Amino acid sequence: MADGTHIIFSIHGKGLKLSTKADIEPYLDVLKAMPDVEVVRFGGNTLGIEACQALAPVLRTLSKLKKADFADIFTGRLISEIPEALSAICAALLELESLTELDLSDNAFGGRSADPMVQFLTNHRGLEVLRLSNNGLGPIGGNIVANALLASGKLYQEAGVTSKLHTVICSRNRLEKGSAEAWAAAYQAHGTLVEVRMFGNDIKHEGIPALVKGLSHCKDMQRLDLQDNTLTEEGSRAVATALTAWPNLRELNLSDCLLRPKGGIALATALETGTTPKLEILKLQYNDIDKRGLTILAKAIRNHLSRLHTLELNGNRADPEDDCITSIRDALNDHSHPDALDELDDMEEVSDADAEDEGADSASELVGTKEGSQDDQEVDDLAKVLVKTGLNAQP
Repeated sequence: MADGTHIIFSIHGKGLKLSTKADIEPYLDVLKAMPDVEVVRFGGNTLGIEACQALAPVLRTLSKLKKADFADIFTGRLISEIPEALSAICAALLELESLTELDLSDNAFGGRSADPMVQFLTNHRGLEVLRLSNNGLGPIGGNIVANALLASGKLYQEAGVTSKLHTVICSRNRLEKGSAEAWAAAYQAHGTLVEVRMFGNDIKHEGIPALVKGLSHCKDMQRLDLQDNTLTEEGSRAVATALTAWPNLRELNLSDCLLRPKGGIALATALETGTTPKLEILKLQYNDIDKRGLTILAKAIRNHLSRLHTLELNGNRADPEDDCITSIRDALNDHSHPDALDELDDMEEVSDADAEDEGADSASELVGTKEGSQDDQEVDDLAKVLVKTGLNAQP
């Protein structure tokens, strides 16, 4: 089958149970007759050890293969079966220099079944896109994968060759803070990432600064998704600082990351410095960002974010009719993006007590000034601190 661009072999989503060589043989016969195939899609079926071992030598013959989809291929299999089956597939794929994209998402690897990927991830020199979502890696499996990618990055460096890896999707894997430093080192070693999505990994604020510091070495970062991790002020400051390293950033998703008011101020102030003028998508839902942060964000949009066409702010702490929201809408409208803002139907109400606390806990505390009424000067001071920190943090 051809889609006008690639020659494709696909049994995707057929729900086949392929346990033995005999089970998979009819499909292998079809694949053998397609020597120029560029995409194979086995996802959405269940493959046993014997079937994978029969598939491996056929894969080795596919010298033009670019994309391999093996997502969700072990449903119903014993955890003890997966390492041997996965080893057969990865060993075969390692021999294919043409391969650029691998999807192993939705397979219950856990920590124990991550090892079979190590040789492939370490030694394959053509991989550009890696998709590993919902694999139950946990901190142990996360460290195994990240360390393999780190070893790969070092091999590129030793050879004096630029890494080809540009996209890593590793989401919903419960990586937690225990593997954050390993991932940071891996990203720094490659330095070529343009898209990283690590949403839903329960990485706490202690791990975010290390992770983001590693990502800051990827100077051409364009799309970063950290949704549903925990930033608080510490992690928010780390992201705010890293923004100075990403002038080509187009998408930033920090929804459900608990930035809190101070974190919202830090992030908005960094955006107001104008270091990310190409930003098109900004997602900040359910983060406890209050009027102060939203007011600064409005200024950032008006002065620097003319390309912003998608902005998600629902679930934060402001009245939808407040001046700060009106200012955001006006700024978006002036940039010809009147429909950019999401529906604000679940905003958190701000009580009088909260408002008083916000006045006392002003932006000045972030930079050590004494009077909270001098908002413009305080924001300028924070911007200088963030930019200076960001620039000094770069090698």
